[in-house]
Amino acid sequence: MGRAVNSVLTTVTVFLVLLSISVWMVEGKTRHYKYDIQLKNVSRLCHSKPIVTVNGQFPGPTIYAREGDTVLINLTNHVKYNLSIHWHGIRQLRTGWADGPAYITQCPIQTGQSYTYNFTITGQRGTLFWHAHILWLRATVYGALVILPKLNVPYPFPKPDKEITLILGEWWNADVEAVINAALKSGGAPNVSDTHTINGKPGPLGTFTCPTKDTFVLPVEQGKTYLLRIINAALNDELFFDVASHHLKVVEVDAVYTKPFETKSVVIAPGQTTNVLLHANKNPDRYFMAARPFMDAPVPVDNRTATAILQYINAPNSSFSSNMIVMPQIPAPNDTAFATNFSKSIRSLNSAEYPAKVPQTVDRNLLFTVGLALDSCSSCINGTRVSASINNVSFVMPTIALLQAHYNNINGVFTKDFPDNPPSPFNYTGTPPKNLFTSKGTRLTRLSYNSTVQLILQDTSVLTVDNHPIHLHGFNFFIVGSGFGNYNPNKNPAKFNLVDPPERNTVGVPTGGWTAIRFTADNPGVWFMHCHLEVHTTWGLKMAFVVENGSGPEQSILPPPKDLPKC
Repeated sequence: MGRAVNSVLTTVTVFLVLLSISVWMVEGKTRHYKYDIQLKNVSRLCHSKPIVTVNGQFPGPTIYAREGDTVLINLTNHVKYNLSIHWHGIRQLRTGWADGPAYITQCPIQTGQSYTYNFTITGQRGTLFWHAHILWLRATVYGALVILPKLNVPYPFPKPDKEITLILGEWWNADVEAVINAALKSGGAPNVSDTHTINGKPGPLGTFTCPTKDTFVLPVEQGKTYLLRIINAALNDELFFDVASHHLKVVEVDAVYTKPFETKSVVIAPGQTTNVLLHANKNPDRYFMAARPFMDAPVPVDNRTATAILQYINAPNSSFSSNMIVMPQIPAPNDTAFATNFSKSIRSLNSAEYPAKVPQTVDRNLLFTVGLALDSCSSCINGTRVSASINNVSFVMPTIALLQAHYNNINGVFTKDFPDNPPSPFNYTGTPPKNLFTSKGTRLTRLSYNSTVQLILQDTSVLTVDNHPIHLHGFNFFIVGSGFGNYNPNKNPAKFNLVDPPERNTVGVPTGGWTAIRFTADNPGVWFMHCHLEVHTTWGLKMAFVVENGSGPEQSILPPPKDLPKC
């Protein structure tokens, strides 16, 4: 009898263990991270300065998780700046409190205070990143966020032998906050960065006079395949990325699988990520990986090239001098044709496992102009300063978080009357209007839960045409069309791709052109949309959507956490 009972208990125990394992595999696990915001002295280009970092690392630590995991990051602020961090590309379904943009979904974390970001990764896998979302602190406060597939779920492409993260960035010798503050005081554009970086290092082409070795080296073995997770964390520059003598196969953008295609170079805007496969099938040698700007508008940029080294194991000693390393043939800085063809080559995988759920009908049609403008400034040199706007509204940041005001029904913080269309239509990419000044306001667009939205983003020629990488928080969207000149509602929709368009969270509106995106407003809360050129965001090229709750608690935003920072 005793043996029978023990046998039954053993069987039940084994069953419960297996059940718990299966539940864990389905629901994911909880991953904990501790982030301390602290100053650290860092030297680049023979210049040393204190920079704001996470845990003293530059770039910051990588977050690893699997699809379905819950991630908790406890952040403590030890620097003089109030700070928040945005988990760029994470959907944050019903957890807008963890999204991170200061004064949009939370008040910033003040000096000496802590806050725990708590979110679950739902239906996403791939490469994203995180960065500071206040002032210009993301110049040094950034890092990778790698989401692996669920256990035992393979990639939809050949499994690589190794995975490497490459974060592209910018470096200023001067204090970055001083750079933008001086620009705002003078009314002009800020000084461009002093160099670009790959994994925080500019490479030997920019530092050959310096005694330190600021070069990232990637060792590879001949015959093996490597997955490169490329992230553009630069503040203001869209970039070309190239590996000398090697072709790259694009398999994912913004944590969404794509139909694979080969390319010589990658075009990547600030806020975007691109995963590529590199097959190490060349002669054992040393090859430069390089990043330099793509800019096809009359706007000054940092034209310096960042380099890293792809080094084959057993490469000959004769190639160890930097002037013997093979240099890539990067497209010209203004090669619009290459950049356009690259963007048009991206298509969602749209397989049975990973379908492209493109809205086929539209509930809400929006046309937003995005561009530069002027603002009055009595203390500036010419009595004006450069501004930027969406639909001629230059966004005014509130003093408390918009999400808190929305959730708690606090009046007087914002209005829900952001214009659906430009208030005064004009030839957007032709002769600009006589009035170059914008209106100001904290005006939001209200969206009903689960409504489908088509948004046309139209560049303008006010002051100058420019490329605008627009990032939408809280959602992925489908890029169903794009072109140059003015959007034509009578002709362009006929050519929209509603089958397998790229799915992203950040899209580059072409210089002097337009982009059409579609998304479903299935995430209640307040969601920021802005240009990911930090200078344009500073000037006011930003707005936010209010997505109302649906029916019932599962379609409503969760209550705020108890440790939500106070303004």
